[in-house]
Amino acid sequence: MKITRELLDKIAHLARLEINEAEAEKLMQDMSEIITWVEKLNEVDTTGVEPLTTMSHELNSMREDVPQPHLPHEDALRNAPQRNDAFFKVPKVVE
Repeated sequence: MKITRELLDKIAHLARLEINEAEAEKLMQDMSEIITWVEKLNEVDTTGVEPLTTMSHELNSMREDVPQPHLPHEDALRNAPQRNDAFFKVPKVVE
């Protein structure tokens, strides 16, 4: 597949890129070579090959989501460096 200037301009617009004339010719050539290389993958016989969804065969070890008693509000505030009644007091970060 050959990348035309119109296609390059469309791709540049979608990617919000500014391409000058000096770069355009080299980019069109490079992109055309990349597309040609990727199209060669169509020649590979993939009959019987399962689609790859991950590079690792390891499984996540999951645990049951079991409700447990939560930390009481007063216990959480007990170790707070500063507090304001029932809330944590933190330095202002937004002006």
